[in-house]
Amino acid sequence: MALLNRPPGRPRSRPVLPVVRPPRVSRETSSRPGLLTAVAGAFAAWLVHLALPAVPMLTVAVVLGIAAAHLPRIRTFVRGPGRAGLSLAGRRLMRIGIVLLGLGLGLDQVIRLGWGTVAMVVTVVAATFFGTLWLGRRLGLPGDQPLLIATGYSICGASAIGAVSQVSGSEEEDVAASVALVTLCGTLAIAVLPLLHQPLGLDDPAFGRWVGASVHDVGQVVATAQTAGPAALGEAVVVKLMRVALLAPLVAAVAFAVRARRAGVRTASGKRPAPVPLFVAGFLLAAGVRATGLLPVEVLDWARTAQEGLLAAALFGLGSAVHLPSLAKTGGRAAVLGLGAWVVVAGVSYAGVLLTA
Repeated sequence: MALLNRPPGRPRSRPVLPVVRPPRVSRETSSRPGLLTAVAGAFAAWLVHLALPAVPMLTVAVVLGIAAAHLPRIRTFVRGPGRAGLSLAGRRLMRIGIVLLGLGLGLDQVIRLGWGTVAMVVTVVAATFFGTLWLGRRLGLPGDQPLLIATGYSICGASAIGAVSQVSGSEEEDVAASVALVTLCGTLAIAVLPLLHQPLGLDDPAFGRWVGASVHDVGQVVATAQTAGPAALGEAVVVKLMRVALLAPLVAAVAFAVRARRAGVRTASGKRPAPVPLFVAGFLLAAGVRATGLLPVEVLDWARTAQEGLLAAALFGLGSAVHLPSLAKTGGRAAVLGLGAWVVVAGVSYAGVLLTA
């Protein structure tokens, strides 16, 4: 009868039994296996790069990530317990690596090139970005692949793709497919462009400027330009750094466009997306610190090593999200886009070098 006299709304009393709850798994713990796998993938990419210096470390990291996603004994882990950590590596480690990339930007060297070269680089970046974006849309490539491929060709390859993907909210498969295409074409440039050095009538400094304005990744620029000697290499690196300097305004513009498209939409945390991503501000801050000349060479060398390692781990994580059967459906169209973008960036940069010589 006591149960009939319980206060209204109070739940019926039940026997007290011991409650056994499963152990609580924190986000850090669930992400740890995938993060460690991404670090191991970056280390393996570094070893391959040591054995084959002509092959960029970041390219190897993407390839290893794609291979891991398709090996029978590893893909179960990659798509299951390791997915959270690998995805986290593709986001967080990428952002940290982009910030450290700013420490390699010598603004004083960029200024010494003159306004003619600055105008040439801006023109090359704009023509390549909008031309590739237009062609990718016309070819019907899915998702954000046209945007990401245009970014990689016009700025600095995989690093730029990773930066833009952070603000565009791109799918991992689109990011990895774009990185794979851009790094493949950039690697081919190492073999093709030196063969055109003499036929195009370029002296060594002009060849270096052409390489710096048309080749995607910084490592690929170095590998290509060094074939023409130190004068070409110096010009190539400075022009390339000028293209890298345009990464921040490009990412900010994409972030602004995404914000305008999603006007009034808040993120899952209830906050509106920032107009300029924090890691872009960090990139600019790092470039400003580098320009002061206060950092010793040892610190800059350490930052360069850390940047390559972080980006390699991030690209391994992105590569592990690639599903080759799905990628093969757009393989022909992606190849056409890659070839078209290559013609645009090489042609416009060659014309710019001739006009500013």
